[in-house]
Amino acid sequence: MSSLRRLVPSMNALLAFEASVRLKSFAGAARELNVTPAAVSRMVARLEAHVGLRLLLRSATGSSPTDSGALLFAGLTKSFAGIEAALTEIEARRSGQRSVTLSVSTAFTTHWLMPRMGRFQAELPEIDLHFRLLPGPARGPVDDVDLGMRFDAFDMAHEVTLLAPEVVLPVCSPAYRDAHGPEVGGGAMIDLSGEAGLSDLLGDLAGTIRPAQSLAFSDYAIVVQAALLGQGVALGWLNVVAHWLREGALVPAAPRLRVTGRPCQLVRLKARPASPAVEAVRDWIAAEMAAEIAAIDTRHPALGLARSIRARR
Repeated sequence: MSSLRRLVPSMNALLAFEASVRLKSFAGAARELNVTPAAVSRMVARLEAHVGLRLLLRSATGSSPTDSGALLFAGLTKSFAGIEAALTEIEARRSGQRSVTLSVSTAFTTHWLMPRMGRFQAELPEIDLHFRLLPGPARGPVDDVDLGMRFDAFDMAHEVTLLAPEVVLPVCSPAYRDAHGPEVGGGAMIDLSGEAGLSDLLGDLAGTIRPAQSLAFSDYAIVVQAALLGQGVALGWLNVVAHWLREGALVPAAPRLRVTGRPCQLVRLKARPASPAVEAVRDWIAAEMAAEIAAIDTRHPALGLARSIRARR
Protein backbone atom coordinates (compact mmCIF):
# COMPACT_ATOMS: atom_id res chain seq x y z
CA MET A 1 0.00 0.00 0.00
CA SER A 2 2.91 2.36 0.71
CA SER A 3 4.09 1.83 -2.87
CA LEU A 4 0.63 2.73 -4.18
CA ARG A 5 0.72 6.02 -2.25
CA ARG A 6 3.94 6.93 -4.07
CA LEU A 7 2.60 5.89 -7.47
CA VAL A 8 -0.61 7.95 -7.46
CA PRO A 9 -1.31 11.51 -6.30
CA SER A 10 -4.67 10.64 -4.70
CA MET A 11 -7.51 8.12 -4.73
CA ASN A 12 -9.76 10.84 -6.12
CA ALA A 13 -7.55 11.01 -9.20
CA LEU A 14 -8.04 7.27 -9.77
CA LEU A 15 -11.80 7.60 -9.32
CA ALA A 16 -11.90 10.49 -11.80
CA PHE A 17 -9.80 8.61 -14.35
CA GLU A 18 -11.83 5.38 -14.08
CA ALA A 19 -15.14 7.21 -14.45
CA SER A 20 -13.83 9.26 -17.41
CA VAL A 21 -12.83 6.11 -19.28
CA ARG A 22 -15.96 4.14 -18.41
CA LEU A 23 -18.34 7.00 -19.26
CA LYS A 24 -16.18 8.25 -22.17
CA SER A 25 -16.32 11.88 -21.07
CA PHE A 26 -15.31 14.29 -18.32
CA ALA A 27 -18.90 15.57 -18.19
CA GLY A 28 -20.28 12.09 -17.45
CA ALA A 29 -17.59 11.48 -14.83
CA ALA A 30 -18.36 14.86 -13.25
CA ARG A 31 -22.05 14.03 -12.92
CA GLU A 32 -21.28 10.69 -11.30
CA LEU A 33 -18.71 12.14 -8.88
CA ASN A 34 -20.76 15.26 -8.17
CA VAL A 35 -17.98 17.68 -9.19
CA THR A 36 -17.40 19.93 -12.19
CA PRO A 37 -15.90 18.72 -15.51
CA ALA A 38 -13.00 21.12 -14.90
CA ALA A 39 -12.30 19.39 -11.57
CA VAL A 40 -12.27 15.99 -13.27
CA SER A 41 -9.92 17.31 -15.95
CA ARG A 42 -7.54 18.68 -13.31
CA MET A 43 -7.50 15.38 -11.36
CA VAL A 44 -6.77 13.35 -14.51
CA ALA A 45 -4.07 15.83 -15.57
CA ARG A 46 -2.50 15.58 -12.11
CA LEU A 47 -2.50 11.78 -12.39
CA GLU A 48 -0.86 11.95 -15.83
CA ALA A 49 1.80 14.36 -14.55
CA HIS A 50 2.48 12.07 -11.60
CA VAL A 51 3.00 8.93 -13.73
CA GLY A 52 4.73 10.86 -16.53
CA LEU A 53 2.51 9.48 -19.31
CA ARG A 54 -0.55 10.52 -21.28
CA LEU A 55 -3.40 8.29 -20.12
CA LEU A 56 -6.38 9.84 -21.90
CA LEU A 57 -6.85 11.21 -25.39
CA ARG A 58 -9.21 14.20 -25.34
CA SER A 59 -11.40 15.15 -28.27
CA ALA A 60 -14.54 17.12 -28.97
CA THR A 61 -16.58 13.92 -28.85
CA GLY A 62 -15.19 12.64 -25.54
CA SER A 63 -12.19 10.86 -24.10
CA SER A 64 -10.55 7.51 -24.79
CA PRO A 65 -7.62 5.76 -23.07
CA THR A 66 -4.14 5.39 -24.50
CA ASP A 67 -2.49 1.96 -24.30
CA SER A 68 -1.11 2.86 -20.86
CA GLY A 69 -4.50 4.24 -19.85
CA ALA A 70 -6.25 1.04 -20.93
CA LEU A 71 -3.83 -0.99 -18.80
CA LEU A 72 -4.53 1.17 -15.77
CA PHE A 73 -8.28 1.10 -16.40
CA ALA A 74 -8.31 -2.72 -16.50
CA GLY A 75 -6.54 -2.86 -13.15
CA LEU A 76 -8.84 -0.30 -11.59
CA THR A 77 -11.96 -2.08 -12.86
CA LYS A 78 -10.90 -5.33 -11.21
CA SER A 79 -9.85 -3.61 -7.98
CA PHE A 80 -13.00 -1.50 -7.68
CA ALA A 81 -15.15 -4.57 -8.33
CA GLY A 82 -13.42 -6.34 -5.45
CA ILE A 83 -13.88 -3.36 -3.14
CA GLU A 84 -17.56 -3.08 -4.07
CA ALA A 85 -18.10 -6.79 -3.47
CA ALA A 86 -16.39 -6.59 -0.06
CA LEU A 87 -18.50 -3.61 1.03
CA THR A 88 -21.68 -5.30 -0.22
CA GLU A 89 -20.81 -8.42 1.76
CA ILE A 90 -20.07 -6.35 4.87
CA GLU A 91 -23.46 -4.64 4.56
CA ALA A 92 -25.19 -7.99 4.03
CA ARG A 93 -23.58 -9.42 7.16
CA ARG A 94 -24.44 -6.29 9.17
CA SER A 95 -28.07 -6.42 8.14
CA GLY A 96 -28.34 -10.19 8.49
CA GLN A 97 -29.04 -10.73 4.78
CA ARG A 98 -27.44 -13.75 3.16
CA SER A 99 -27.91 -13.84 -0.59
CA VAL A 100 -26.03 -15.60 -3.39
CA THR A 101 -26.21 -14.64 -7.06
CA LEU A 102 -25.91 -17.53 -9.51
CA SER A 103 -25.19 -17.36 -13.25
CA VAL A 104 -26.62 -20.59 -14.68
CA SER A 105 -28.53 -21.73 -17.74
CA THR A 106 -32.31 -21.68 -17.89
CA ALA A 107 -32.20 -25.43 -18.59
CA PHE A 108 -30.16 -26.19 -15.46
CA THR A 109 -32.41 -23.97 -13.35
CA THR A 110 -35.62 -25.47 -14.73
CA HIS A 111 -34.71 -29.16 -14.75
CA TRP A 112 -32.04 -29.58 -12.05
CA LEU A 113 -32.40 -26.84 -9.47
CA MET A 114 -36.15 -26.18 -9.34
CA PRO A 115 -37.13 -29.82 -8.60
CA ARG A 116 -34.93 -29.74 -5.48
CA MET A 117 -35.63 -26.20 -4.26
CA GLY A 118 -37.71 -27.61 -1.41
CA ARG A 119 -34.68 -29.52 -0.15
CA PHE A 120 -32.43 -26.49 -0.62
CA GLN A 121 -34.79 -24.29 1.39
CA ALA A 122 -35.04 -26.91 4.13
CA GLU A 123 -31.27 -27.36 4.40
CA LEU A 124 -30.18 -23.73 3.84
CA PRO A 125 -33.24 -21.72 4.91
CA GLU A 126 -31.26 -18.56 5.69
CA ILE A 127 -29.91 -18.12 2.13
CA ASP A 128 -31.67 -16.25 -0.66
CA LEU A 129 -30.82 -17.13 -4.26
CA HIS A 130 -30.76 -14.59 -7.09
CA PHE A 131 -30.37 -15.75 -10.69
CA ARG A 132 -28.67 -14.37 -13.80
CA LEU A 133 -30.10 -16.83 -16.31
CA LEU A 134 -28.39 -17.76 -19.57
CA PRO A 135 -30.86 -18.78 -22.28
CA GLY A 136 -28.10 -20.47 -24.29
CA PRO A 137 -24.86 -22.32 -23.50
CA ALA A 138 -23.28 -21.83 -20.07
CA ARG A 139 -20.36 -19.64 -21.04
CA GLY A 140 -19.01 -16.16 -20.41
CA PRO A 141 -17.50 -14.20 -17.49
CA VAL A 142 -18.59 -14.55 -13.87
CA ASP A 143 -17.09 -11.29 -12.59
CA ASP A 144 -20.38 -9.75 -11.44
CA VAL A 145 -21.93 -12.82 -9.77
CA ASP A 146 -21.02 -14.98 -6.79
CA LEU A 147 -21.00 -18.31 -8.64
CA GLY A 148 -21.37 -19.39 -12.24
CA MET A 149 -21.77 -22.82 -13.80
CA ARG A 150 -19.42 -22.93 -16.77
CA PHE A 151 -17.69 -25.33 -19.16
CA ASP A 152 -15.02 -22.77 -20.18
CA ALA A 153 -11.37 -22.67 -19.11
CA PHE A 154 -10.57 -20.01 -16.48
CA ASP A 155 -7.32 -18.41 -15.33
CA MET A 156 -5.72 -18.24 -11.89
CA ALA A 157 -7.87 -15.22 -10.99
CA HIS A 158 -10.80 -17.61 -10.54
CA GLU A 159 -11.59 -20.37 -8.07
CA VAL A 160 -12.93 -23.47 -9.83
CA THR A 161 -14.89 -26.32 -8.24
CA LEU A 162 -15.19 -29.33 -10.54
CA LEU A 163 -18.60 -30.98 -10.46
CA ALA A 164 -18.03 -33.63 -13.14
CA PRO A 165 -16.75 -33.93 -16.69
CA GLU A 166 -19.30 -33.00 -19.34
CA VAL A 167 -21.43 -36.08 -20.07
CA VAL A 168 -24.01 -36.43 -22.86
CA LEU A 169 -26.33 -39.35 -23.59
CA PRO A 170 -29.55 -39.99 -25.53
CA VAL A 171 -32.65 -39.76 -23.33
CA CYS A 172 -36.39 -40.23 -23.71
CA SER A 173 -39.42 -40.98 -21.56
CA PRO A 174 -39.97 -44.59 -20.39
CA ALA A 175 -43.21 -44.76 -22.39
CA TYR A 176 -41.45 -43.62 -25.53
CA ARG A 177 -38.71 -46.24 -25.12
CA ASP A 178 -41.30 -48.96 -24.45
CA ALA A 179 -43.12 -48.00 -27.66
CA HIS A 180 -39.99 -47.95 -29.83
CA GLY A 181 -37.76 -50.60 -28.26
CA PRO A 182 -34.63 -50.49 -26.07
CA GLU A 183 -32.48 -49.17 -28.94
CA VAL A 184 -34.88 -46.58 -30.20
CA GLY A 185 -35.61 -46.68 -33.93
CA GLY A 186 -38.10 -44.54 -35.78
CA GLY A 187 -40.05 -41.87 -33.97
CA ALA A 188 -38.77 -38.32 -33.54
CA MET A 189 -35.45 -36.67 -32.77
CA ILE A 190 -35.66 -33.60 -30.54
CA ASP A 191 -32.88 -31.25 -31.57
CA LEU A 192 -31.31 -28.05 -30.29
CA SER A 193 -31.36 -25.65 -33.21
CA GLY A 194 -28.33 -23.53 -33.97
CA GLU A 195 -25.82 -26.00 -32.52
CA ALA A 196 -23.89 -27.79 -35.26
CA GLY A 197 -23.12 -31.49 -34.94
CA LEU A 198 -25.58 -32.36 -32.19
CA SER A 199 -27.88 -34.35 -34.47
CA ASP A 200 -24.97 -36.52 -35.61
CA LEU A 201 -23.81 -37.00 -32.03
CA LEU A 202 -27.31 -38.00 -30.95
CA GLY A 203 -27.54 -40.46 -33.83
CA ASP A 204 -24.18 -42.02 -32.92
CA LEU A 205 -25.13 -42.44 -29.28
CA ALA A 206 -28.66 -43.69 -29.89
CA GLY A 207 -27.38 -46.44 -32.18
CA THR A 208 -30.19 -47.62 -34.42
CA ILE A 209 -32.19 -44.42 -34.23
CA ARG A 210 -33.80 -43.62 -37.59
CA PRO A 211 -36.07 -40.69 -36.86
CA ALA A 212 -39.17 -40.36 -38.95
CA GLN A 213 -39.35 -36.69 -38.03
CA SER A 214 -37.52 -34.08 -35.98
CA LEU A 215 -38.39 -31.29 -33.58
CA ALA A 216 -35.99 -28.38 -33.16
CA PHE A 217 -36.01 -25.81 -30.36
CA SER A 218 -33.68 -22.90 -29.68
CA ASP A 219 -34.05 -23.28 -25.88
CA TYR A 220 -32.56 -26.42 -24.34
CA ALA A 221 -35.02 -26.28 -21.43
CA ILE A 222 -37.80 -26.94 -23.99
CA VAL A 223 -35.81 -29.77 -25.58
CA VAL A 224 -35.76 -31.57 -22.22
CA GLN A 225 -39.42 -30.79 -21.59
CA ALA A 226 -40.38 -32.30 -24.94
CA ALA A 227 -38.47 -35.49 -24.05
CA LEU A 228 -40.24 -35.64 -20.69
CA LEU A 229 -43.58 -35.41 -22.49
CA GLY A 230 -42.70 -38.38 -24.71
CA GLN A 231 -42.21 -36.41 -27.93
CA GLY A 232 -39.01 -38.19 -28.97
CA VAL A 233 -35.33 -38.76 -28.20
CA ALA A 234 -33.10 -35.88 -27.11
CA LEU A 235 -29.44 -35.42 -26.36
CA GLY A 236 -29.20 -35.11 -22.59
CA TRP A 237 -26.51 -33.15 -20.77
CA LEU A 238 -26.03 -34.87 -17.43
CA ASN A 239 -25.83 -31.61 -15.45
CA VAL A 240 -29.35 -30.78 -16.69
CA VAL A 241 -31.16 -34.15 -16.94
CA ALA A 242 -29.62 -35.91 -13.92
CA HIS A 243 -32.66 -35.34 -11.70
CA TRP A 244 -35.08 -36.85 -14.23
CA LEU A 245 -32.76 -39.84 -14.83
CA ARG A 246 -32.55 -40.43 -11.10
CA GLU A 247 -36.33 -40.19 -10.68
CA GLY A 248 -37.07 -42.34 -13.75
CA ALA A 249 -38.98 -39.65 -15.66
CA LEU A 250 -36.27 -39.94 -18.33
CA VAL A 251 -34.32 -43.07 -19.26
CA PRO A 252 -31.35 -43.75 -21.53
CA ALA A 253 -32.60 -44.31 -25.08
CA ALA A 254 -29.56 -46.58 -25.54
CA PRO A 255 -26.87 -47.75 -23.08
CA ARG A 256 -24.23 -45.35 -24.42
CA LEU A 257 -22.82 -42.03 -23.32
CA ARG A 258 -20.02 -39.63 -24.27
CA VAL A 259 -17.69 -38.05 -21.73
CA THR A 260 -16.15 -35.00 -23.37
CA GLY A 261 -12.94 -33.26 -22.43
CA ARG A 262 -14.77 -30.25 -20.96
CA PRO A 263 -15.35 -29.85 -17.20
CA CYS A 264 -18.70 -28.90 -15.71
CA GLN A 265 -17.67 -26.59 -12.90
CA LEU A 266 -18.70 -23.85 -10.50
CA VAL A 267 -16.54 -20.75 -10.91
CA ARG A 268 -16.11 -17.57 -8.91
CA LEU A 269 -13.80 -14.58 -9.18
CA LYS A 270 -11.27 -14.70 -6.33
CA ALA A 271 -11.42 -10.89 -6.00
CA ARG A 272 -15.01 -11.27 -4.78
CA PRO A 273 -14.97 -12.39 -1.13
CA ALA A 274 -16.33 -15.90 -0.65
CA SER A 275 -18.92 -15.45 2.06
CA PRO A 276 -20.08 -18.43 4.15
CA ALA A 277 -23.33 -18.34 2.15
CA VAL A 278 -21.48 -18.64 -1.17
CA GLU A 279 -19.39 -21.53 0.15
CA ALA A 280 -22.51 -23.26 1.49
CA VAL A 281 -24.32 -23.01 -1.87
CA ARG A 282 -21.22 -24.19 -3.77
CA ASP A 283 -20.76 -27.19 -1.47
CA TRP A 284 -24.48 -28.04 -1.55
CA ILE A 285 -24.61 -28.12 -5.37
CA ALA A 286 -21.42 -30.21 -5.52
CA ALA A 287 -22.73 -32.71 -2.97
CA GLU A 288 -26.10 -32.99 -4.71
CA MET A 289 -24.43 -33.59 -8.07
CA ALA A 290 -22.13 -36.29 -6.64
CA ALA A 291 -25.04 -38.06 -4.94
CA GLU A 292 -27.07 -37.92 -8.13
CA ILE A 293 -24.29 -39.44 -10.25
CA ALA A 294 -23.98 -42.32 -7.77
CA ALA A 295 -27.76 -42.88 -7.81
CA ILE A 296 -27.93 -42.87 -11.63
CA ASP A 297 -25.02 -45.30 -11.79
CA THR A 298 -26.93 -47.67 -9.50
CA ARG A 299 -30.20 -47.29 -11.42
CA HIS A 300 -28.60 -47.65 -14.90
CA PRO A 301 -25.46 -49.81 -14.42
CA ALA A 302 -25.22 -50.58 -18.15
CA LEU A 303 -24.22 -46.96 -18.78
CA GLY A 304 -21.02 -47.28 -16.75
CA LEU A 305 -21.46 -43.66 -15.72
CA ALA A 306 -19.28 -43.53 -12.59
CA ARG A 307 -16.55 -45.58 -14.26
CA SER A 308 -16.50 -43.31 -17.31
CA ILE A 309 -16.32 -40.19 -15.14
CA ARG A 310 -13.47 -41.58 -13.05
CA ALA A 311 -11.54 -42.37 -16.21
CA ARG A 312 -11.79 -38.73 -17.31
CA ARG A 313 -10.76 -37.16 -13.99
